[in-house]
Amino acid sequence: MKGSNYEKSIHRLGRVGLVIGIGFMLGIPAVISAAFDVWPQGGINEILLVGGGLLAVFIPTAAAEVFSYVPILGSASYITFLTGNVTNLKIPTVINAQALTGAAQGTEEGDVVAAVAVATSSIVTTLVIVLGVILLVPLKPILLSPTMATATTYLLPALFGGILLSFVNDDCGEYRAKNKSLVLIIPLAVVIGINCFYPLGGKEGFVVMGCMVLNVICAYIFYKTGIIKMSLKEKKK
Repeated sequence: MKGSNYEKSIHRLGRVGLVIGIGFMLGIPAVISAAFDVWPQGGINEILLVGGGLLAVFIPTAAAEVFSYVPILGSASYITFLTGNVTNLKIPTVINAQALTGAAQGTEEGDVVAAVAVATSSIVTTLVIVLGVILLVPLKPILLSPTMATATTYLLPALFGGILLSFVNDDCGEYRAKNKSLVLIIPLAVVIGINCFYPLGGKEGFVVMGCMVLNVICAYIFYKTGIIKMSLKEKKK
């Protein structure tokens, strides 16, 4: 079945935007290198040697994000992966926006809501960064204070705690999956247990891929045993 005009236009726009974005990301360093004649002395071999370690870490992570996030984001994936802050900003924003509007994932309505949510989040993030740059010098005494240094140590736990809570619900698109959050327990316990004996730092992409498979297996078993119960949501009038 052919896609709607919206699907065709949004995917075309997304592809063009990604090409332009990649052009800027690669073009600006290339122009600077050409203008100041600071090309890597070893050529492409040196670039691959230095970047090989980073690619080994980030390629599996990027692949895991595509497989796990695209079903949630839909066509909003283009602007999401271009602007970044996927896990800590974009995904919670989309999930909350879809929950508040009653839009189901995988539908055209849910796709539109996700696109609007991600675009709004990107604009707000840009404005906050601009404001931070402008106020960086006036706020320097506060930012360098011992109180702020103590507060920043709790930043990541608070961030990931908030992200976890956004996923702890029974929402499942057009359906309500009672006890769905129990699926998190086994993968979380497995990762913590393995990390105690074999540190997983630098292997996050592979860990995410493995957890995705384990999540699907756990969800299937929980559903078949009746721990997870599916029911249609009542439509809002």
